[in-house]
Amino acid sequence: MQVFWFIPTHGDSRYLGTSEGAREVNIDYLKQIATAADTLGYEGVLIPTGRSCEDPWVVASTLAAVTTRLRFLVAVRPGLMAPTLAARMAATFDRLSGARLLVNLVTGGDASELEGDGLFLDHAERYEASAEFIRIWREVLAASHESAELDYEGKHLKVKGAKVLFPPLQRPHPPVYFGGSSAAAHELAAEQVDTYLTWGEPPAEVARKLADVRQRAARHGRSVKFGIRLHVIVRETEDEAWAAADQLISKLDDATVARAQAVIGKMDSEGQRRMAALHAGGGARSRAELEISPNLWAGVGLVRSGAGTALVGDPHIVAARIKEYAALGIDTFVLSGYPHLEEAYRFAELVFPLLPRSVRDKLQGKVLSGPVGEVMATGIVPRAARG
Repeated sequence: MQVFWFIPTHGDSRYLGTSEGAREVNIDYLKQIATAADTLGYEGVLIPTGRSCEDPWVVASTLAAVTTRLRFLVAVRPGLMAPTLAARMAATFDRLSGARLLVNLVTGGDASELEGDGLFLDHAERYEASAEFIRIWREVLAASHESAELDYEGKHLKVKGAKVLFPPLQRPHPPVYFGGSSAAAHELAAEQVDTYLTWGEPPAEVARKLADVRQRAARHGRSVKFGIRLHVIVRETEDEAWAAADQLISKLDDATVARAQAVIGKMDSEGQRRMAALHAGGGARSRAELEISPNLWAGVGLVRSGAGTALVGDPHIVAARIKEYAALGIDTFVLSGYPHLEEAYRFAELVFPLLPRSVRDKLQGKVLSGPVGEVMATGIVPRAARG
């Protein structure tokens, strides 16, 4: 099991849909989140991409310099850069960070955003281009370890004598992550990626998606790892957690939800369609309607595109739900919470001790130089917490 956190380069707040309680996303704040994740024991962080976000490669390069162990899951966008340029960027980052790069292949599901970036391909064509892009990226990096060149000619992309002179530290290349819910996405994942990511759907739906990718991968003679992207709202009691969930959307009004859903509804992403269906396109508003599976809440998706569900509950409940997904074959959990700095601490303090021993040892493997907690009466060290 790997537990990742999230760098909110598109903004952060205590409430969704309002500037009240919002925070400026500047380098000092992003450094706080990254160093917190690094020292708390999160294995890595996801840095999002898109026109609503700061550039993920620039952000990751800055944060690599202020962290020591943290790995960075950074997006590449087919169609917005050449695969050979993306390969050189990846190799450079991997070397300079000490092999801490993970790559997130993002095809994109918002046609208007993609057209604004000069990409005019329909859903099927985007997946064709993505498959060619990541094949060139993978093969030119693999060839770089032998100082070899690559020739490739596809429907959308062509290279001749492609070469990366300075190879990445990771062989044959940094691991590739990828998410998508359509048949084309599952086929791309089965054929080329290392870890398939799903958004947080009910366990039965996740199980069906994983089974399909497994079957497709087996036909290619491959195996694929699996990850899930979830928000988390964990408090010491379940009542407190649900109150925090209600508070997160307490500033939303119907007009704001309607505007957000109008934009989301125009996207041609199958995964986004599935997310929207969980809250009836914004129509579900009560806790009973938004709790779509035990402790799985779709309130975040009322105004947020992409990952729109959260695990809500006390530490034992949230840990149990994580273990349910792990039992399906999920081994990477990419988590986030609002605000991201405080919730990184809250989740680590409350839930890390309840995860399997092998995971706890890895998460808490850093060397501590002194007592953990406040020393009492000038000489009494707090007892170690029991897992």
